[in-house]
Amino acid sequence: MNITRVNIDELNAVLTILVEKSDYEATVNDVLKNYRKKANMPGFRPGMVPAGLIKKMYGKSALAEEVNKIISKSLTDYIYAEKLNVLGEPLPNEEKQMKIDWDNQSDFSFVFDIATAPKIEVVLDNNTTLPYYSIVANEELVNKQVEAYAGRLGENKVVDSIEEKDTVRGTFVQLDEAGNELVGGILADKVVIAIDVMKDEEIKASFIGKKAGDVVVFDPLKAYDNKHEVGHMLNISHEEAENISGNFSFTIEEVLRFEKAELTPELFGKIYGEESGITTEEEFKAKVKTEIEENFVYSSDYKFGIDARDVLVKNIPFDLPEAFLKRWIKVTNVKMTDEQIEADFDHFMLDLKWQLIKDKIVKDNELKVTEEDVHALAKEMAAMQFRQYGLGNVADEHLENYANQMMKSEEERRKVVSKAQEDVIIATIKTKVALDIKEVSNEEFNKMLEN
Repeated sequence: MNITRVNIDELNAVLTILVEKSDYEATVNDVLKNYRKKANMPGFRPGMVPAGLIKKMYGKSALAEEVNKIISKSLTDYIYAEKLNVLGEPLPNEEKQMKIDWDNQSDFSFVFDIATAPKIEVVLDNNTTLPYYSIVANEELVNKQVEAYAGRLGENKVVDSIEEKDTVRGTFVQLDEAGNELVGGILADKVVIAIDVMKDEEIKASFIGKKAGDVVVFDPLKAYDNKHEVGHMLNISHEEAENISGNFSFTIEEVLRFEKAELTPELFGKIYGEESGITTEEEFKAKVKTEIEENFVYSSDYKFGIDARDVLVKNIPFDLPEAFLKRWIKVTNVKMTDEQIEADFDHFMLDLKWQLIKDKIVKDNELKVTEEDVHALAKEMAAMQFRQYGLGNVADEHLENYANQMMKSEEERRKVVSKAQEDVIIATIKTKVALDIKEVSNEEFNKMLEN
């Protein structure tokens, strides 16, 4: 087996692989011997089918399979040995590849086109200035988060009379046309209804000011205008809900009003842990502000990555083998039309150039992502998810368990590894270039992302 390479230009080359009989003969013979041992054909004892008949039946397919294996391995080994940074995959040469005659040839020649990445230099120093948007949490945003925390840890309390935002616990009894309890009708106790979600304003108004022990007569279908919701509320089937009509009496047993938690040291400890030492509302708000801005760092780094890509791709011009890449995209995405490829090609080229620049940064700076880095990021991502639900004081063992569960999913693990790799590249760029730090509000930042 022999491989020769002819460079067409700096980015394109042609590989010719010559597979000779001595490269495959022994393996093909072994394959046919195994076929013969296992063959079970009428008129022949097991394992005694003539070798010539086996070769006639299976020889061509065995030969083609073995030659294809040799070609695949030879290409991989050659690219590795020559340290070629190949783009895409080798493609059969459309002009020089001769048709193969598997019946009469003993030596086979295969011709492939390959494309290699250009040599590029990535200089990261103070001569390159990149914007970095530091997102500031304003008072409105801080107060909104404080309210959210107070709401999550709030509770329902029993009050005397009903207001519009209250919920009411009580018993429904179905009435007949005369307003009496319907014999065999629906009875539902311990039902909780929310006053503010009622659609009918007149019925809603009839509840305002009522107290425990009062009775309100109304049509629940008219009040909520949703048979499925009414059926769920009365704990009846969907079919029963379709057929109910008329009024019910509702006896109020308890009026509940949701009250947000007060901003006390107890609340601060529940959110950030007793060890945080937060005792005043001012300290709590300062901590909330810091927490919000720390979470914003991920968004800032994301935007920085986009800006770094745009600036570096522009400042590091290099050519790519566009004709080969379009051909490779077509081969690997057979459902894509030429028009679709052309429409998406500029975006593909941008992504490819950025990937090559990142690869060079990794190589030049000997960047590595360890298993410890991946696990730490998984824990960090778990902590962020808990914080979204107002849980900022999750025990480390719970974060460990959550991260371990995340890593059991191949897809989730791939995402975490990819992010860890991206993070270390962005962090390296940040430390080497000059940063033009600009403080912006969250609203201003989001508008920039929309453009």
